[in-house]
Amino acid sequence: MQIPFPLPDINPAMPEIVLCGLALFVLMADLILKKKETVALMSIISLGITFYITLTTRAGLTFSDMFISDGFSTFFKLIFYINAFLSILISVKYIKIEGTNLGEYYSLILFSTLGMMIMASGTDLIVIYLGLELMAISTYVLAGFIRHEIRSNEAALKYFLLGAFSSAFLLYGISMIYGTTGTTNVKEIATYITLKGLSGNTVLLLSMILFTVAFGFKIAAVPFHMWAPDVYEGAPTSITAFMSVGPKAAGFAAMARVFMEALGPIKVDWVSVLIPISILTMAVGNIIALSQTNIKRMLAYSSIAHAGYMLLGLIAGDAEGLSALMSYVMIYAFMNTGAFAVVIMLRREGFKGENIEDFLGLAKSHPLASALMLIFMFSLTGLPPTAGFIGKFYLFLSAVNAGYTWLVVIAVIFSAISAYFYLRVVMYMYMKEPKEEVALTVSGSMSLALAITAIMTIILGVFPSILLNLAKASILI
Repeated sequence: MQIPFPLPDINPAMPEIVLCGLALFVLMADLILKKKETVALMSIISLGITFYITLTTRAGLTFSDMFISDGFSTFFKLIFYINAFLSILISVKYIKIEGTNLGEYYSLILFSTLGMMIMASGTDLIVIYLGLELMAISTYVLAGFIRHEIRSNEAALKYFLLGAFSSAFLLYGISMIYGTTGTTNVKEIATYITLKGLSGNTVLLLSMILFTVAFGFKIAAVPFHMWAPDVYEGAPTSITAFMSVGPKAAGFAAMARVFMEALGPIKVDWVSVLIPISILTMAVGNIIALSQTNIKRMLAYSSIAHAGYMLLGLIAGDAEGLSALMSYVMIYAFMNTGAFAVVIMLRREGFKGENIEDFLGLAKSHPLASALMLIFMFSLTGLPPTAGFIGKFYLFLSAVNAGYTWLVVIAVIFSAISAYFYLRVVMYMYMKEPKEEVALTVSGSMSLALAITAIMTIILGVFPSILLNLAKASILI
């Protein structure tokens, strides 16, 4: 007797399968290649191949409806590719200076990107959890990649321990959902909650809170943000840029999938939890950033504040809010990576260049680098005509249209406060005299990354319709 064993349709998961194979190939190739620049180039080619396959992959569900290829996941995958591509470009010379020019660095970035892709495509809580762990474990290693530095080891250890706690919270949440509904499929959970009228169920609400804790850690939302300043400061700067965008974007993708699809019937409950978290995140991120003298810590608190703004898109809880959130994450990938790239340029042998005072008078000796930093600081502040202004405008507009005008007023106030610490960097560059001549570390790949990030930060600010229309066409609902 033959037992039927239907093979799943692997086409929707083809980008993940190909990237997994290419990441393993890059890891093996590193064993025989002496020039690590070749490994970096292979990683970039791998991302290009996967990008092409993603664009040509047929939409659909597979693996017993646990995995999906749809517009929403494709949009976030584009963000992940951009994040990994830019991170590799700014890493090539930097990791040489740090004395950690090892090929596995690039394969870890690819594996982390693969985890993010699985998170965005997961339609089952277990698949989302597996993607999250793959992303997180790779990032833990990358955070401690400068093995001879104590602060890098400390960053990896803190990130690992707190990440393990967040994973435990996510697993507890999944087990409670399964115990209540009998399924871990996001659509089936929503159907069961609606049919059984479980809106006020205590166990369901507790699982929703546990999900909030787990995802709150990944997006560095207050009060689950404690790891971010120390880890951002201790990790290699190129990995700080990578972590500040990729895992945050993947966290929001998974959060949107779980909250808006699986927990959609109890939207009132999770919105009431996210509102105070959003306010606290904006407040803590912006206020503590005011006193920072280390630019990596300042950008860490800035990243926390931006998570607060992004939460407005989820709080709006409709198609407009979700598309605004997706657009903002894409914009954030360019402007934040660009800012970190300029910080990396100050790094040279015997000089870290991580203090804001290191930017004193930079405009006189390096006007182009200063102009680029000015663009990124203006965009992070949200000033026109940069992409950051457009991103914040549509996020705030979506929240106003959803009836949260008072929340947007608070967000605008904190956004105005952020101008102080962003523009302080600009003031140091243009209105102060340099203490000493600052030499920049420039490479071809770094110049390319800066050109892409600066051009996109301006283009998406002046011509935002392309991105906004793409986001609207890719939403979940």
